[in-house]
Amino acid sequence: MSLKSGSIEQFKRFSQFKDIHEYNVHLEMWLAVAKEKFTRSELVGLKRLTRFAAKVPGIANAKIATMLKAIHEEYEGNGISRSTFKRMIQKAMEIGILTVNETERKNGSQSSNLYIFQRFASLEPPKREKVNHPQTSNLPKTTTKYKKCNEPLLDHTYTSDKVPKPFVELVKIYFSDAKSIEEFWRMTLIAAYRNNRENEKEVVLEMAILAFKQMIRKLKMGNISKPIAYYYGILIKKWEQQYFEELYEMGFPAESNTELAFYIGWMDGL
Repeated sequence: MSLKSGSIEQFKRFSQFKDIHEYNVHLEMWLAVAKEKFTRSELVGLKRLTRFAAKVPGIANAKIATMLKAIHEEYEGNGISRSTFKRMIQKAMEIGILTVNETERKNGSQSSNLYIFQRFASLEPPKREKVNHPQTSNLPKTTTKYKKCNEPLLDHTYTSDKVPKPFVELVKIYFSDAKSIEEFWRMTLIAAYRNNRENEKEVVLEMAILAFKQMIRKLKMGNISKPIAYYYGILIKKWEQQYFEELYEMGFPAESNTELAFYIGWMDGL
């Protein structure tokens, strides 16, 4: 797809995020599972690209030369090469973090690329696969694939020992399989890591239990299509609230820019 170049505002229709907060949440999820696939220099390039995609959440249209110059200035002459930046883009595309589209000037010559950040798949509702039942009578009624699809899920007793027992005991009441329990705890650790709290095990567990109960209350009262995503959102808000309460106790003013706090927090984690 070739697009006409222009101001970044004209590409708003390609953004997949309603605001900077949602954009940051999905970025954090991507980095939680894919950060190790990038070298340190490639992460520097990714960091700069995400900044250029902040004005219109998830959309960047800057020239590579412009981004490399910004990196060079930020790191006082210790920038990265063009090949490193392109290698980072290729990896990000293969992983699914972003897509790239060419843009062209009015005269038809190629201009800077349009980088479109994608939503993190695990925060979306799972797609149901259609089961095609065999129609011919000469096929066996039960195939290996059919057996695999209908194997019962492992219950809570198979949950990894890394998940605290109090958390397992609570979650199993509503989500009894081990996979779901471990996924909720994985989101807990991601949220804690994002806020530099991963080593405060007792506090993390307490926060997780409170957030899960709040999510269940909402689930019972209304319609939540993505319980795990909603749970993760509660955790982030709770950690943010605690962060600003601690700042207030230290004498900082209560007023703060929430969106900026999310953005700076994610950038510091790169």
